[in-house]
Amino acid sequence: MRPARLLIPFALLVLVAGCGTLVKPPAPQASSPETGRPIDPRSHEVALFALGLVDTGYRFGGKNPDAGLDCSGMVSYVFENAAGLRLTGSAADLAKQGRPVNGEGLRPGDLVFFNTRNKPRSHVGIYIGDGRFIHAPNSNGKVRTDSLVAGWFATRFEEARTFFD
Repeated sequence: MRPARLLIPFALLVLVAGCGTLVKPPAPQASSPETGRPIDPRSHEVALFALGLVDTGYRFGGKNPDAGLDCSGMVSYVFENAAGLRLTGSAADLAKQGRPVNGEGLRPGDLVFFNTRNKPRSHVGIYIGDGRFIHAPNSNGKVRTDSLVAGWFATRFEEARTFFD
């Protein structure tokens, strides 16, 4: 009987040891499977940081959340604080920087530009994924997310640009 009593703890030890087997985590991907573009971790940091600004008040010319943000001020603030990139200027100025991205190649952290005042690239937001972007829309609102694929902004989308890769 004694050998059987020892067999049970031994079997449990083997079972538990099997659970502790080292498994090598998968290597980080060199590029996004959806877009084929290289993945820069800062792009996700930008999107996450921007989401933290939802409901921040709007102020024309605003460049920090305490005083209020306008669209380009929000982009400048987010990129500097989340990615260490200094972007300055209006939405139209920002549209002259970075690299163009086609619609299928969008990924979080890319900038999206709109014609909202019958003026090309008069508004900018940050793409956050899943067909949505975050922006500071106007003096009547606060920083919020909207759809890039349906609704008012979808009909005014002009281009996207990236600062990553």
